[in-house]
Amino acid sequence: MEFLLIIIIAVVGMIVQSKLNSVFDKYSKVLSPGGLTGAEIAEKMLRDNGIRDVRVTCIKGRLTDHYNPTDKTLNLSEGVYRSNSVAAAAVAAHECGHALQHAQGYAPLRLRSALVPMVQISSTFAQVVIILGIILMQSFPALYWVGIAMFAMVFIFSVVTLPVEYNASDRALHWLEASNSLRPSEVAQASITLKWAARTYLVAALSALATLIYYLGFRRD
Repeated sequence: MEFLLIIIIAVVGMIVQSKLNSVFDKYSKVLSPGGLTGAEIAEKMLRDNGIRDVRVTCIKGRLTDHYNPTDKTLNLSEGVYRSNSVAAAAVAAHECGHALQHAQGYAPLRLRSALVPMVQISSTFAQVVIILGIILMQSFPALYWVGIAMFAMVFIFSVVTLPVEYNASDRALHWLEASNSLRPSEVAQASITLKWAARTYLVAALSALATLIYYLGFRRD
């Protein structure tokens, strides 16, 4: 039953990712009224919020955009950095939302950042530890629970990520409208883009939960 749930969520995840790509492509063809590129939108939003120590950079890949709080870089994919579309404005402003969270000490972002080192280790070794724990269940049951605890950390991280992402989108949409960077109809299009992006994180959290339940099914009394 648990394995079936994992498969269902995986299929839903592929559907959501496909829809995100479709929506992004659709609104990448709609030009923003001011003609500002994603990079220019990011720089303007940062300036408007008094943030002057964040560097906007261009990175390779598609939808690889992210804000790095460690070195205060706002990294935009090539399709966002140079594009003057509604989709590019939405993504760039969303990543700026993370920079605003960092500057203002947004608690969920601080918690997520604190969890990163532990999650990097847990996501790498949790499955191996769990498998070894299952094999050695009779002689060394504690190992299994160590693995479960490690994977639980991955799940907690995915849950903490949700308010961080939704809040960044809210900040982005508010600024895009308040700054008149987009017209109301285009803000609605940007909102659709960001909602589908947020759903990928929701699916990731559900997938982590289903996988955790699946692993817990191997416990033996």
